[in-house]
Amino acid sequence: MLTKDDAICIRAVDYSETSQVVTFFTRASGKVATIAKGAKRPKSAFEGPLEVCSFGRIVFSDSSRSSLATLTEFEGDYRAPAFVRIADDLFALNCCLFAAELVDALTDDYDPHPALFDAFLNLLCSVKNHGSNKSRRLALLIRFELALLREIGLKPVFDTCANCSSAFGPKWPCSFFSSAANGLICMDCENAFPDRIKIAKSSAACLKNPGIISEAAEPVIHEIQKLLVHHFTQMLNRPPKMAKYVLPK
Repeated sequence: MLTKDDAICIRAVDYSETSQVVTFFTRASGKVATIAKGAKRPKSAFEGPLEVCSFGRIVFSDSSRSSLATLTEFEGDYRAPAFVRIADDLFALNCCLFAAELVDALTDDYDPHPALFDAFLNLLCSVKNHGSNKSRRLALLIRFELALLREIGLKPVFDTCANCSSAFGPKWPCSFFSSAANGLICMDCENAFPDRIKIAKSSAACLKNPGIISEAAEPVIHEIQKLLVHHFTQMLNRPPKMAKYVLPK
């Protein structure tokens, strides 16, 4: 059975001298691992080797979900600006590669998340729109990271204390974040969570309302990104490979 879907390549490894194993995050089918036979040949049906963050329309034949699907077609969409020239912008590329790594690590095969796919595509198409402003790009990445956590059902608690449920507000002089609690922790509960990280009140407010992150001050964006990288590290029991490239200096 042939399946057609919009797809973003999130992982590609060599399988042989001529073929690749390529993992796609698709809009309707979720994560799909495929064998792209002959992809590395000079005259390939896939327009050459497939690369992470390539976007387009794929056709794959899936005989069994316990094994690799067979990629039969890939039509790259070169109208999407992020995929045309993100390679010439190292920080933009690193943001996209980090997003791809998280999607690969935190989603299951054949578990579709259309809203997450759209958020990923939006990141890839928007990340170059801020020139050399790294903070604005990090803000885009942060909004994607929060969308990812929401879509996989692991969104942290940001509007109340994750332990006692007291509402976040002006009465909190400062906040803490705990991966173990999966959310913000108030001062009254902080001692119960040794893994707590103290964060500024302005950062907590942005986490509660992601819509204002894009306008936040640079120190706030940097603090949030460091916190999220720490949280993903705890979730995966290892640092993401691309984390060091998207951490503020």
